[in-house]
Amino acid sequence: MNLELIGKKLGMSQVYDEDNNLVPVTIIEAGPCPILQVKTTGKEGYSAIQIGFNPRGKAPNKANRCLTSHAKKAGAEAQQVSQEFRLPEEHDYKQGSILTVENFKEIQTVDVVSTTKGKGFQGVVKRWNFAGGPASHGSMFHRRGGSYGLCQWPGRVFKNKKMPGHTGDVSRTTQNLKVIKILPERNLVMVKGSVPGHKGCVLTIRVSKKSKSSKYHA
Repeated sequence: MNLELIGKKLGMSQVYDEDNNLVPVTIIEAGPCPILQVKTTGKEGYSAIQIGFNPRGKAPNKANRCLTSHAKKAGAEAQQVSQEFRLPEEHDYKQGSILTVENFKEIQTVDVVSTTKGKGFQGVVKRWNFAGGPASHGSMFHRRGGSYGLCQWPGRVFKNKKMPGHTGDVSRTTQNLKVIKILPERNLVMVKGSVPGHKGCVLTIRVSKKSKSSKYHA
């Protein structure tokens, strides 16, 4: 079953499960996501649907005229964020329909795709967990990466060498998160554990692709 929603991370909390165990959860505001466009193999060359999400209740930027026109054709309000996901050629989704957390009521596990927190430019100790050198006085080698060069041959630094650089701000997927509770009236989904990103970041929640225990899995 292919099903995705765009949402917003609200933060973390903790709830009691059926066995009275305290479970850490991430609270996600997912949807409502109107279907802005239905793409078909005959017209676009592949089968997919485009959904939208308006996390701040504001109109999108004027530069994104394409998204505004899609929302207008679907009879929906202007959306700030949109994305599409592939589907088999035979599906029941129609333009103008709205996807909500109600669609996840029978889903047991989900995947969450989000962007990690940006850490800026970092050294090798924080970025790659290097041990560094001695902490004693006069060592002159505390938090450095060591030698990067390779003498006369090959006379260059190999690709993918672990060096200082920009850390974070990359897309990551957390798989097989258990759905603890769904609150349809508030468009909230509570999943067990943590997900990447800061509070308020936009993310994607989808049916778990690798879980074999779930009733619905890709």
